Amino acid sequence: MKRNLSLLFAGALVGASAVSLLHGTSSFSANAAGSDTYRQLAIFGDIFERVRSQYVTPPDDKKLVESAINGMLTSLDPHSSYLDPEAAKDMRVQTKGEFGGLGIEVTMDNELVKVVAPIDDTPASRAGVLAGDLISAIDGEEVRGMSLNDAVDKMRGPVNTPIELTILREGADKPIELTIVRDIIKVKAVKFRVEEDVGYLKITSFTEKTFDDLMSAIDTISKEVPDDELKGYVLDLRLNPGGLLDQAVSVSDAFLDRGEIVSTRGREANDIARFDSRPGDVLNGKPVIVLINGGSASASEIVAGALQDHRRATVLGTQSFGKGSVQTIIPLGENGALRLTTALYYTPSGESIQGKGITPDIKVDQPLPEELQGRDLRRGESDLRGHIKGEEENEEGSGSIAYVPPDAKDDVQLNAALELLRGEKTDPAFPPNPDKAVMNQ
Repeated sequence: MKRNLSLLFAGALVGASAVSLLHGTSSFSANAAGSDTYRQLAIFGDIFERVRSQYVTPPDDKKLVESAINGMLTSLDPHSSYLDPEAAKDMRVQTKGEFGGLGIEVTMDNELVKVVAPIDDTPASRAGVLAGDLISAIDGEEVRGMSLNDAVDKMRGPVNTPIELTILREGADKPIELTIVRDIIKVKAVKFRVEEDVGYLKITSFTEKTFDDLMSAIDTISKEVPDDELKGYVLDLRLNPGGLLDQAVSVSDAFLDRGEIVSTRGREANDIARFDSRPGDVLNGKPVIVLINGGSASASEIVAGALQDHRRATVLGTQSFGKGSVQTIIPLGENGALRLTTALYYTPSGESIQGKGITPDIKVDQPLPEELQGRDLRRGESDLRGHIKGEEENEEGSGSIAYVPPDAKDDVQLNAALELLRGEKTDPAFPPNPDKAVMNQ
């Protein structure tokens, strides 16, 4: 069921985007620049030279040019940008879903790196790193003053190379010194568990490993719960910023037996690409409820939209982010890469997600805990300055609150899905009727 598609990637939450990755040197046929264009370029050259020669402190020429390029691209829309060599490398690492490192999930806490959790069977877990540990120094360098990204960059590195961590642990009378040897860390793109008689699948991002992780999760659940006892599945796409489009297509295809999954449309009328599903539903028709919120963007919206339009699943939650544009990644050799918006994508019904998002079949709001009330946790494409106005976009815009409680018992949306699957509650939207699928003609 896996497909050999051109590589497509969706980025971070506030700019989650499906993009096409071109390999090698690209050639372009462009409209010839008119005389006015050359006059404007001459103005740019004049200003550049004046800044270089007259600014109060000598500027960095490279930074000036990169800033000018980024200014040009970000004036187009929020998702077009220049990736310097380091940013281009980071994007490839995120896409691959594995890297050389220690195997810990971290956050910042009072200027120190706090271990949220060590990943099982990784160098960090084998060395005895525990959840709650505070990393105060990396290879003898104090963490205070570093950003989280800087600290993560220092902990990642070539496989089989050592790193020294100084750890502060509650209950320990002195700092703990650990030497850990980096190894290949494979990030699980799918987390899963059994909720008594329901399979729970949470896709955190769409990397190269997502489809395989999903198939493995479904296989494990099906072995753990007899088929006649399994009520169905919850597919949790909340807080999922996107990822590889070919993986989004493969995930959608896993649940679908026929029909279009998604299409993209570019600048020219004939610049259309369609991705279709193939026979075979890995769940054999078992009921599915998809969870979305304002943190569900791009590739996750493709999956939700495809399953919704085909009436294969009921979508529950709140309005998704509304990121419906495609960015092409154009390699620039040793100079990084260009990310440029080149198309919009559409659900099987022919509707654009851009600036609108996916509207759930069953709207269920997730209450915020007292400590978060009053904070702006709403996320949406339509709120981004300079975004491309979508064909379906209206005054309500896209997006909603992007929050999922850490404890499942407080998860109103998840519990609503479980009650529907178990028949404890009913709703006209569940189960959906495949005969009423909405397809673009």
